Amino acid sequence: MKTAYFDCFSGISGDMIIGALLDLGLDINFLDKELKKLNLKNYEIQSKKIVKNGIAATKFDVSIKHEHNHEERNLKEINEIIKKSKLDNEIKNTIKKIFLKIAIAEAKVHNKPVDKIHFHEIGAIDTIIDIAGAVIGFKKLGIDRIYCSKLNVGTGFVEFSHGKWPVPAPATAEILRNVPIYNNNIEAELVTPTGAAIITALASGFGEMPAMKVEKIGYGAGTKELEQPNVLRVFLGELDNMKNDTINIIETNIDNMNPEIYPYVIERLMENGALDAYLTNIIMKKGRPAIKLTVLSEMKDTDKLCNVIFDETTTLGVRILIAAKKKLDREIKTIKTKYGNVGVKISKLKNEVKNIMPEYEDCVKIAKNRKIPLKEVYEEVKKLY
Repeated sequence: MKTAYFDCFSGISGDMIIGALLDLGLDINFLDKELKKLNLKNYEIQSKKIVKNGIAATKFDVSIKHEHNHEERNLKEINEIIKKSKLDNEIKNTIKKIFLKIAIAEAKVHNKPVDKIHFHEIGAIDTIIDIAGAVIGFKKLGIDRIYCSKLNVGTGFVEFSHGKWPVPAPATAEILRNVPIYNNNIEAELVTPTGAAIITALASGFGEMPAMKVEKIGYGAGTKELEQPNVLRVFLGELDNMKNDTINIIETNIDNMNPEIYPYVIERLMENGALDAYLTNIIMKKGRPAIKLTVLSEMKDTDKLCNVIFDETTTLGVRILIAAKKKLDREIKTIKTKYGNVGVKISKLKNEVKNIMPEYEDCVKIAKNRKIPLKEVYEEVKKLY
């Protein structure tokens, strides 16, 4: 699985992402051709090699030919541009997902409905190009999984259309909820709303670099002159043979809820993207029996799953823990048995089979129809494989 690790020691922005992808081998002529499918006018893209504090990096720029193109757009208008484009549907949907993330953050900050949000800097052509270009680049380079370091957001103040605000700007801070951030006293806005939205929408986890075999390293240059190199470093390679993931563990203890509700809560959590959800009997203070609800979540689904917990249970709060997870390669095959076709989940490490598990629902259906013990079906499937 081709994996990219974003080392954001000097922040992240849309142009830095594309610069790093170009540095990794993305062809700018291919990118230009794909971006033209958006049917946007009066802009040009270019890239060049520069040196930032002794580090060679690729600088990506979007030039706008006419000032009036820096107009405001709402989410509906941006989605219409994307919808009418000739980009493939997977890329379209990802671009929309990123813009929706920005819109939700802006709506919360300004206390407005999402459809009433008008983008200022975000709605400009260069930002549409940055977001679309990044998504196009990820796909072209065959990047299956993205991980990211903690984000250095910088410090100080930034001026934008709503006035002067401390770094990170309000919308950026909202986008970065539940993401580890820090600053090392560099007075600059190092993480832009665009960069924050792209990486939080697509990264599987934030923190330490996973075990991986690095094949290439790309450097995308920023626009700022800082005490440290204003570059984004991206490692590209393959994960270690045992899959590495970073997940969130959401927990809460409940001692005052009707137990009949729990199965429905679990069902709702699984429907909303939980990797797993389960209950544990516990004894709380003063010997009071209770239930601990545990939910395993991808980083991107954490907020949504917390909302489900708050909607469906009586809890007043949850704990969120970041955990590393290792997993084997898995594939699903269908094999033909004397009872009929059965799906089989096969787990491997370095191409060596470690576990074979028949699909439960397939086996139950056969056992019921044939009126035979379920374990006989399992044994037949394992014997055949």
